[in-house]
Amino acid sequence: MASSISATGFKGGFGTAFMGSWGTSIVGEDYAMLVKPVPSHVRVAKPVKSPPMMKNVNEGKGLFAPAVVITRQIIGKKRFNQLRGKAIALHSQVITEFCKSIGADAKQRQGLIRLAKKNGERLGFLA
Repeated sequence: MASSISATGFKGGFGTAFMGSWGTSIVGEDYAMLVKPVPSHVRVAKPVKSPPMMKNVNEGKGLFAPAVVITRQIIGKKRFNQLRGKAIALHSQVITEFCKSIGADAKQRQGLIRLAKKNGERLGFLA
């Protein structure tokens, strides 16, 4: 029992179910539901931003982190950051002198400085 499909519909008398125009096909309570008024503008609330927290992600991580945190609390944040900056600069100079003595280029020197920073993070010196 096979039926064939023609360009105008199904063979067997099935035509289109739509009769008339769109205006006459939607009537009654469905029409009222579909034609709700739409506001001319929509207010969108701004997302609430919390103030940025300047917390150290390495806080409490690493072998030397407790000593670093205690030292920072004792001598104060400003003085501590000055001291840390001097230590980092001195260490970078030592790495630079080492690279000069073995004939390493600038790219290798930069790689060693990045490695020193990563090791410092793991050990807790940047807590």
